[in-house]
Amino acid sequence: MYKNEGYQLIGAAFEVYNQLGYGLAEEIYQESLEIELTLRNIPYQSKQKIIAYYKERPLKTRYIPDLFVFDGIVVELKAVSALAPEHEAQLFNYMRITRMSVGYLINFGHKGELEWKRLILSDLHPGITEQ
Repeated sequence: MYKNEGYQLIGAAFEVYNQLGYGLAEEIYQESLEIELTLRNIPYQSKQKIIAYYKERPLKTRYIPDLFVFDGIVVELKAVSALAPEHEAQLFNYMRITRMSVGYLINFGHKGELEWKRLILSDLHPGITEQ
């Protein structure tokens, strides 16, 4: 599922990390990655609001993932020293609400190398596997 597209996304993220290093604000990485995606002709949407529902009623609170890439991948960016379980939970929730089965968690704040995880929601129900 979206493996080739995922390779392209991570390639763009590595380029940003190689150019900027670690330790900058998340917004700097977000804008830089958007430029890199544009340069590579990778389609994306930035900061699109997602409507959540309770008993088929829309909630006022909106989720706002960092990126949607290739119309099928949810991307959440971080600039922290290490990824934590709550970061995966955040991406997992975005995936459940959008019903997208592929998500990437990309951390530009890790010293020495880009940190990333690919999450797969196998059946669009609770239960997640990592690849």
